[in-house]
Amino acid sequence: MNKFITIDGKNIGPNYAPYIIAEMSANHNGSIENAYKIMEMAKECGADAIKLQTYRPDTITMKSDNPEFLIKGGLWDGKTLYDLYEEAHMPWEWHKPLFEKAEALGITIFSSPFDFTAVDLLETLGAPAYKIASFEAIDLPLIEYVAKTGKPMIISTGMANAEEIQEAVDTAKNAGCKELVVLHCVSGYPAPSDDYNLVTIPDMAAKFDVLTGLSDHTIDNTTAITSVALGACLIEKHVTLDRSGGGPDDSFSLEKPELMQLCRDSKIAWKALGKVNYERKESEKGNAIFRRSLYVVKDIAEGEEFTHDNVKSIRPGYGLAPKYLYDVIGTVAKKNLKAGEALTEEMLGEK
Repeated sequence: MNKFITIDGKNIGPNYAPYIIAEMSANHNGSIENAYKIMEMAKECGADAIKLQTYRPDTITMKSDNPEFLIKGGLWDGKTLYDLYEEAHMPWEWHKPLFEKAEALGITIFSSPFDFTAVDLLETLGAPAYKIASFEAIDLPLIEYVAKTGKPMIISTGMANAEEIQEAVDTAKNAGCKELVVLHCVSGYPAPSDDYNLVTIPDMAAKFDVLTGLSDHTIDNTTAITSVALGACLIEKHVTLDRSGGGPDDSFSLEKPELMQLCRDSKIAWKALGKVNYERKESEKGNAIFRRSLYVVKDIAEGEEFTHDNVKSIRPGYGLAPKYLYDVIGTVAKKNLKAGEALTEEMLGEK
């Protein structure tokens, strides 16, 4: 497994702060101005990348009123697949100005292609990476086509079982993909946090020999931030200007304050992981003097025996460590000692 991959000059892996992808999806709600504002928000919040979805309704489904093309239940109940994707898709003529906007903002932009023609479009725009959506993780020809671009690839695994994930990973690697991150994902919209089984993340890394991350569809940041402690080096979240905006994905997306929190707190979580370290930390050094140590608590004459009555373990920490208490008891004082003196080795005579 590679220790990191690089997208647009930024390293992504366990030794780097979590890479945050703000997924715009359909939350532009048909307005390129909304799309621009979402990009500005993502940059302001500290996201590393903005992600689009590149398809047209006729590249992802077909126009049909047959029952199997009708969505039953959930957020999109009653719509045909074609009508949903007609409403949700991002016009292809927007892609170039959105890539130009990203360059002006200084934020990375790439997309999820849903067919070969989408890859071809994104290649003309110089996309620095590709994301395979969960629903396309079983589309091995698409994965192979993307891998042959030589660009880094991210694959989401919602709904995929272990065999399907292995097939996707093998296809990507065999077709030349050298930089791969596989995202643990639950394709519920929204998804309950208790469906996420985050302990799958380190198992996925070991089983498939890949870098791992999280595509998170829960409605807050707890699951995403927790995933960092289990090895997620990349987090993807849907973002929106207004959760009540009425768009197909608005209701389970993060608004600005929550995206800002995710960008901040995921990095705090990563820093808190640190490394195995039993040394005294810098922030503790000033407080070491407030630990317990051995003190004279009653005046003691030269030659007098130390006892539990005149020596105690108390704060602060300038005297001998408390572990020496039983070595001290029964010895005699080498000199007169006053109550309140820190006990040192030089004060101790023979037993």
